[in-house]
Parts: sequence; structure tokens; C-alpha cells
Amino acid sequence: MSSQDIPEENLPAAQAVATDLEKHGDDPFADPGLPPHEHRIQDIDERAAKRSERTVALLFTLSMLATIGFIASYVAFPVDKSVYIWPLGHISALNFSLGMTLGIALFCIGAGAVHWARTLMSDEEVADERHAIEATPEVKAKVMADFKQGAKESAIGRRKLIRNTMFGALTLVPLSGVVLLRDLGPLPEDKLRHTKWAKGKMLVNMNTHEPLRPSDVPVGSLTFAMPEGMSEHDHDFQTQIAKAALMIVRIEPDDIKDKQELEWSHDGIVAYSKICTHVGCPISLYEQQTHHVLCPCHQSTFDLTDGARVIFGPAGHALPQLRIGVNEDGYLEALGDFEEPVGPAFWERG
Repeated sequence: MSSQDIPEENLPAAQAVATDLEKHGDDPFADPGLPPHEHRIQDIDERAAKRSERTVALLFTLSMLATIGFIASYVAFPVDKSVYIWPLGHISALNFSLGMTLGIALFCIGAGAVHWARTLMSDEEVADERHAIEATPEVKAKVMADFKQGAKESAIGRRKLIRNTMFGALTLVPLSGVVLLRDLGPLPEDKLRHTKWAKGKMLVNMNTHEPLRPSDVPVGSLTFAMPEGMSEHDHDFQTQIAKAALMIVRIEPDDIKDKQELEWSHDGIVAYSKICTHVGCPISLYEQQTHHVLCPCHQSTFDLTDGARVIFGPAGHALPQLRIGVNEDGYLEALGDFEEPVGPAFWERG
């Protein structure tokens, strides 16, 4: 027998429609309503609610500890340190620790928020009629009322342990991003205030690499020097010589006008930083009759008989002077480091 031979009222679709009509009357799409609300165990048992509260607080606390671990890992692990972790193999200790701690911190905040919502916040089903897109004053008032009701039902005021640990976790997590700002560059600390010069370090000729005696510096000559112990093969030679490069000039003591310059010299031999205080170019031009030195980049001119003060050009301040003397072997030596930062790094002296 084919389906065409079966009476229409006996077809399954027709039987389903008839069942809906019997159940809902003439409207087969009537609102079936909401099922009865089922209470959670936390709603009827305060001990279960306390357990959930402690669980959420534990997750937020773990997030705080993971964030602290993130910061500690960033400080503790060098960039080039690797560790073996099965089954990943040899990986960067820093990257692994940062990824793990930050992942745990974010996961615990999310897991804590989800567990809080599912076990402690109100889960009463509320049906709301559809409304126009435009918000009326009544709707705005209702939204604010719903917000306040939601805040009340979240029990954030009553569950102080959750609230405090959540605030703690959310406060610490952004510190991870703040710590990453460290990668914008190395911290200068006080490196710019110090050079390789120190008390007792001999002045070494940059061309011959031999220690200098007073007799090696005749009147009217210009000699370039560096601290003993430095080598062009050092990995940081360029960085250090950019601060420690020295020019040595011998002037008749009677021609020196500045009292401090005379005190810091030896028998008319004065030592000044070779780095111009304008933009850090190396000074290399010397005028014997006037004892003026000239920066070839922007023509800043300094008077070596008067504390290397600026007499022309855009340089902001005088060249720093290095206090020198002679050791027991007769070689020129530094009596300390420069008293002020060299070059253009510090416009405000301090």
C-alpha cells in the first residue's frame, strides 16, 4: 500500500499537528512557558556555598601568585638560558616560564569568574518581552535597576573573600604588561655617569698602545689616549671608548687661566674628554697658538686654556676635564674618573 492510499488524517505529520492542537488549542506556537526552576546545592546549603567561595578565592589567589611568578621569572632567568622539558626538548627557560605563569594567571581569573557565576550568582530564569531598539527612559531606568539587581545577586558585597581576591588578581595581572616594558631597552642605571677611567689607571696612547710619560707630550701637540686595560678586541670597546676617549694637550702653565684646570693638570699637561658636548662627535682639530679645539661636525670651539669653555658653536657646555698625575714609574695616570658625565647625554648636570 502506498502513502497515497493512507487517509490524510492518519499520516504522522497530521497526527502531530492534531496533538499540538489538543495541547495548545488553536495556536500551535503558543508560549510553552519556563520549566520549573531547579535550585543548586549552593542555593540551599550554605556550606556548599562557602566551598564554592573558597574555590573561587583559591583560583584568584593562584592568579596573583602566577603573576608574581611571571615578574620573578623575568628578573631571574637570563635570555640565553635553556632547559630540557619533556616532551618539548630544549627550550628557552625565560620564554617557558613567562608563558606558563601568564597563562596560569589569566586562566585562573577566567575559571574563577566562571565558577563564581555558575555556583554563587543568581541563576533565576527571567523572561523579557522584546522591545524597540530605541531606548526609552523607562528602559534606561529598567537597565539600571537590573544592573543593581545583578550586582546584588552576585553577592559581591556579601562575599568579601571573593571580592578581595578578585580585585587582587585583576590588579596584579596588568603588572605583567608593565614588566614587559623592560624590553624597550637596557636600563641606563648610572652607566652614563661613569667611564673606564679610575684612580691609578695609566694614560695609553691610542696609536702606539704604550703608556704615556710627560716627556711624550711636547708643548703644542695633541695626543689621544685611552685607559690602560682596554683593547679593541673587547666586545664593548666601542661603547666604552665613546665615553673614555681622551685628548691630551701641553700648555705653558702661565697660559692656563682656569685655576681648577691648572690644579688638575700636571706640568701644563691637561686631559679633556674628546667627545663634543653638542651631539657627541670626536674632536680632532687643534690650533696651537690659541689652544682652541674645534669639533669638525658643527664647528663648536672650546678654549683649553680656560677650562675648555665653549667660545663658539652650538655645544651646550664645556668639555669635562680628567684629573691627572704621574705614578712612581713616571707614567701619566688618572687620579679618578670624570667629575661629570661626558658628551651630550646630560644637558642638566647633576
